[in-house]
Amino acid sequence: MIRALTGFAARNAWKVIALWAVVGIGTTMLVPLLFSKVTQSQSGDFLPRSYDSVAALRIAEDHFGLDPEATVITVLVARGDGKALTDADQQRIEAGAARLAERRIEQPRLPDEPAFLLPDHSQTPKVAPAMLAPDRTFELLAVEMTGDAGDQSVQKVYKAFRDSARAEFAHDGMRTGFTGGLADATDTTDENRTAGVIGNAVLMGLIVLLNVLVFRSVLAAILPLLAVTIVGGAAAGAVAGAASLTGLKLAPSTQSLITVVLLGIGIDYLLFLLFRFREQLRARPDQPVREAAAEVSGRVGTAITSAALTIVAAFATLGIATFGQFRSLGPAVAVAVLVMLLASLTLMPALLAACGRGMFWPSRTLHRQPRAGFAGRYGELVARRPMAVLSAAVVLLGVLTAGVVGIRMDYGQGGSTARTPAAATAAEISRALPAGVSDPTTVYLTANDGATLKADRFDGLAKELSRVQGIGQVGRTALSPDGRAARIDLYPTVDPQSKQARDLVAGPVRATVAAHTPAGTSGHVGGTAAIFTDVSTAVDHDLRVVFPVAAALIALILLLLLRSLLAPLVLMLAVGAGFAATLGASTLVFQHVRNEPGVNFTLPLVVFLFVVALGTDYNILITDRIREEMRRPGPARAAVARAMRHTTPTIATAGLVLAGSFATLAATPGSEQVAFALTLGILLSAAVLSLALVPAVAALFGRALWWPLRTTAAAPEGNRSEETTVPSPVRQYL
Repeated sequence: MIRALTGFAARNAWKVIALWAVVGIGTTMLVPLLFSKVTQSQSGDFLPRSYDSVAALRIAEDHFGLDPEATVITVLVARGDGKALTDADQQRIEAGAARLAERRIEQPRLPDEPAFLLPDHSQTPKVAPAMLAPDRTFELLAVEMTGDAGDQSVQKVYKAFRDSARAEFAHDGMRTGFTGGLADATDTTDENRTAGVIGNAVLMGLIVLLNVLVFRSVLAAILPLLAVTIVGGAAAGAVAGAASLTGLKLAPSTQSLITVVLLGIGIDYLLFLLFRFREQLRARPDQPVREAAAEVSGRVGTAITSAALTIVAAFATLGIATFGQFRSLGPAVAVAVLVMLLASLTLMPALLAACGRGMFWPSRTLHRQPRAGFAGRYGELVARRPMAVLSAAVVLLGVLTAGVVGIRMDYGQGGSTARTPAAATAAEISRALPAGVSDPTTVYLTANDGATLKADRFDGLAKELSRVQGIGQVGRTALSPDGRAARIDLYPTVDPQSKQARDLVAGPVRATVAAHTPAGTSGHVGGTAAIFTDVSTAVDHDLRVVFPVAAALIALILLLLLRSLLAPLVLMLAVGAGFAATLGASTLVFQHVRNEPGVNFTLPLVVFLFVVALGTDYNILITDRIREEMRRPGPARAAVARAMRHTTPTIATAGLVLAGSFATLAATPGSEQVAFALTLGILLSAAVLSLALVPAVAALFGRALWWPLRTTAAAPEGNRSEETTVPSPVRQYL
């Protein structure tokens, strides 16, 4: 089937290219609109209903009219001269807030932006006075807006409101400051915008430069980028469309993660095809290019399919996760990789057939066999001194793994740095009021029989909560409009996103609510700290379940693919060591050196899936080529040297491209740790595991690596029927 598909694409090259161009470009234009309908930013919405914070969220929505898409901005208003606010100042602030509450904010658009392709987030924010500082140096306003804080269109609307609010109070000589989730996300995005542009430019330059150095060609340097960009748009549209049809909700970071994954693996798959296509043209210079393209794509297509399905299978295990952000990531990546696989079997063969030998113009390398070069010398070194190479690799991985000692999970949302205006405003507020004043922890209460409530029924609970160490202030009990629910706002003295806040909620606050909630009523604790307390519980459960299932599934795939017991065991131990080293290095850098609260709570699972799945692909390539070379007459170590000579350029180039793709995630707010870990993990997988540890082990074990199958050297020409090696599905991959 694979050969039939690639052959059809090669014979109908221009039709296939045109179809992909229309679908890819058209879908790319619809992606912002499609993703806006399937993205949710509230972490509590990713938790099962059985968690306490989710029960609190449901009460807030059902009885207090909380909009699940709402985000709250805290506006600080103070006198420009720094003096205390007078009664007249307060009246002017309240009047200004009333005018802002009546003012509709239109979403800014560029002159050439088609309105029907972009969601309209124009809205009239809810604005109300919230709190006066004890020293009267400022007053806080609570502003409610709707939309995902990570959506750039929503951020544009917020900026328009911010400008309007500044102008409103500047007339009265007042200065303003803004903080909260949306304000923080906008400031962080602006701060990282230049870095993102530079990072993407560097990545594009890296890909072009590597391809130029490897192929000495114009088309081979640029065409992969154009092809992957088109396919990426189609894949993103497929992910959003599938999510819309199934009702699956995606996290805001899903789109950017899919983009870099597809860029990396798409370039990898094209590189695999280009290397093999060039080798075929050298070996058979008189063969028609379309025939060569079909033949090469059929051979490599089997290997690409195996590699892609390994990634899909690994991410399929996320379907058993309880935390919705994990559970939605798996299908999203799987759909995107399947689209890239389809493109690898259709669009990429069509490009080879259409460009032919012009793909490598103006290089003349098609007319001569390359010298052994560095890859040949390195392969001889590994084959000659495998124990030294293995020892060096193990020591390096061991040193990095040691960093995992004392690892802690950080369930914060990335937060802003001290350089952003939002962080400066938050710091100014915390000097006069509890740190949690702009993001309180809230206790929601309902009667078990659904009866109406009275506020004074919960005076005892409020009094006990005020005695909890770490609670700076307790708000008055407020009843819902229907009288069937009550809420008590708690203002912690610690950052709501910190570990101290989560410990406060998980321990004393929930214990106090459980012990002092009046008989006949139920209490649930909500808010950011409560949500991330429950997220930590869900993630801990998922890590214990997903890790072994994913590892077992990958091991099964390796067993079926390599048809050996010892080789899959070696590869699983190798990728396991790579995972541990990557996590240890990340812990060392961010937790121990940079003194951050810990590593991002998604990091272990993301690193495990990406590093293990993608790293396994590289290991399969080198292992299968070693087995292929061992079928030829001669010593096993000579076979390892030959395999290294042929595979080192491909794996090194593909690893650098994929690592560079992940490095661009550093420009995405809150993704610095993930970018570092995935970049390092891919480099370790390619350079240390696939090009050092695995071939060194193969050189030491020799043909025994394929135990219990008996793999012997190939018989002399004319007696090939005596070969006993089982054919590999990745045969002639390179």
